[in-house]
Amino acid sequence: MDDLAGFLRTRRARVDPAAAGIPVDSRRRVEGLRREEVAHLSGVSVDYYVRLEQGRATQPSEQVLDALARVLGLDGTERGHLYRLARQRRRRVKTPGGRVRPELLRVLGLVTGAPALIMDHRLDVLAGNRLAELLFGRPLSALNIARNLFLEEAEHGLYAEWESCTLDVVGHLRLAAGTYPDDPRLASLIGELAMGSERFRRLWARADVRARTHGRRAYRHPVVGLLELHQENFALPDESGMELLVLSAAPGSPAEDGLRLLAGLGADDGGSAQPAPARPRPTAVTDG
Repeated sequence: MDDLAGFLRTRRARVDPAAAGIPVDSRRRVEGLRREEVAHLSGVSVDYYVRLEQGRATQPSEQVLDALARVLGLDGTERGHLYRLARQRRRRVKTPGGRVRPELLRVLGLVTGAPALIMDHRLDVLAGNRLAELLFGRPLSALNIARNLFLEEAEHGLYAEWESCTLDVVGHLRLAAGTYPDDPRLASLIGELAMGSERFRRLWARADVRARTHGRRAYRHPVVGLLELHQENFALPDESGMELLVLSAAPGSPAEDGLRLLAGLGADDGGSAQPAPARPRPTAVTDG
């Protein structure tokens, strides 16, 4: 799904040669750095770096990885991804099972006044509260955020800032593919998205990685209108690959009023505010 060679090639192509101290002129046709330039700046032989990009060299040392990260201008998230890719052949990471503990459901039930979800590394929603269900306008039991974004809602649906959301989601899936390279359900999801979305294919080819932690999210709800919310992602312990995601509104903001209205609509429908776990998912990913 993801490999060290491809990641190095895409990172090399984005480096500005002038910023790396390499003279450029109008005759240069290479985008980014040449392989021999990366090798020289990193202090490794050209032959060894070529073998890295061809997938023929394995187990690069910490010193080599540090030098490559410096030359390629990797940020903290990209640097960690580089190290994980380099170690894949040494240590395979077991794919998490995805079971939500009852204690986590109890914690989720304490979140009131804000949509809240528990998701796994594939962006499958494993559990959520009533406000989250009302926000997405559907049961959460078969919801995958990536599939919903690229194949179901597209540009004019729930996501008011659809393009920026796609960057975050693809960046997250790239990290997940590097962390869990042996996950067949993740591979199936990525294949499905690539088959169904041209934008996903373009973004995936860039090999960008992003850690989803917090930030602004805007939703265009068909009943309550625009909701400008703040998203916080909390990684859950035990190497479960799960995150608790909470979407809150600033006090006194129109979004706070919108969430109150949304909650009122749920009360009118007789909906319960208690979270519920999603139904067990089949081995193969299917359309939700």
